[in-house]
Amino acid sequence: MRNAGPLTYRGESIPNTTTDQRLLDRRGPADWVHTDPWRVLRIQSEFVEGFGLLSELPSAVSVFGSARIRPGTRYYDLGVQVGAKLAEAGYATITGGGPGMMEAANKGAKEAGGLSVGLGIELPFEQSLNPYIDMGMTFRYFFVRKTMFVKYSQAFVVLPGGFGTLDELFEAATLVQTNKVTRFPVVLVGTEFWGGMEKWIRESLLENGLIKPHDMELVQMVDEPGEVVDIIKKSHLDIARELDAQERARTNGS
Repeated sequence: MRNAGPLTYRGESIPNTTTDQRLLDRRGPADWVHTDPWRVLRIQSEFVEGFGLLSELPSAVSVFGSARIRPGTRYYDLGVQVGAKLAEAGYATITGGGPGMMEAANKGAKEAGGLSVGLGIELPFEQSLNPYIDMGMTFRYFFVRKTMFVKYSQAFVVLPGGFGTLDELFEAATLVQTNKVTRFPVVLVGTEFWGGMEKWIRESLLENGLIKPHDMELVQMVDEPGEVVDIIKKSHLDIARELDAQERARTNGS
């Protein structure tokens, strides 16, 4: 079975390619006339459906991590604890909706009485939304799905993961670095897992002048789920104070 947005395929009806693949494939000189302009409507509809689903979410945190982590492992248990701590702090938990670390965070959130959200993606291999989700949607397009993660989250929490998790991590860091999003905490969980990457960033990127020293502060690294919540809450409190100060300055200036 494969989900493609609101569509479900089974057996011989499953397409040989994904929607993203068909969008990005090179076409003949005139093929785009018959395909690409019409895809805009499908892309638009996916944005509308995502905005409609998530527009009334309470404060939320997106949690990323590998789909390959199995239940009963220490990383899976860590994901459950992170989801639970976020729920206890009043945050909804948004994940990619799949198995592994995503399932773990959704499970922790749901069992702690929080709102558990899953934003799945059409993939060439079978992957359905995990059973711990209160609200869910399966997207055709990665870039639409990524927009939802950023638009409706107040922070990113990054658990151990592979290429997909790294993609989401560095995109988030880039958005903060370039001020496309403001004061957006990005928290890595697991110094043993992420420490080597942090060392490489410091020794290769920073020492060669490819990033600025303050860029090292864009991403914070912790081990304890409680520390994750502390960082997020402190960041949001700092933002609130800063906005309040700016408002007072405008009022006094007028």
